[in-house]
Amino acid sequence: MMASLTPPPASVAAKGPELRDIHLPPDPSWWPPAPGWWALTVLLLVMLLAGAWLWRRRLQLVRQRAQVLAELDRLLLQHQHDGDQAMLASGMHQLLRRVARRHDALATQQRGEAWRQTLARVPIDAATLDHLLVLDQAIYRPQLSFDHAATSAAVRQWLRLALKPRAWKAATAEREHV
Repeated sequence: MMASLTPPPASVAAKGPELRDIHLPPDPSWWPPAPGWWALTVLLLVMLLAGAWLWRRRLQLVRQRAQVLAELDRLLLQHQHDGDQAMLASGMHQLLRRVARRHDALATQQRGEAWRQTLARVPIDAATLDHLLVLDQAIYRPQLSFDHAATSAAVRQWLRLALKPRAWKAATAEREHV
């Protein structure tokens, strides 16, 4: 019981079998994106957040610098009106201590050589440092006369440098605190 094989007609054998059209798959959808796009989005968001944080931090530091220097200007303006050198020396000394406290918590308690070392951690010349140390004496001796113009310039120079965290040198040795 074998089926007989019949040869295909000559016209079909010459053309080949009849095939249907090729159907292409649908285009990929735009959602959800590929994992690489997710990673790129996360990276961009992290960079945006870090940039916003750095910008805000920089703006805050600039604002703090401006406030400190404005306070120094107020002290100098007050001194021009009343001529009280003891008040000027006390105000500038307090300003120095407050700024130094940001980098050294013991700065408010230091006296003498320890205070000199704290002031010297900001890269200033010896003459500027001497003008700053005069303030330490002037607040305890109201009759002491000092060059308020040179001292205020020294204070301004020290404050500008001290308000930049990178300007501070590392503490070299254990300091005494009194």
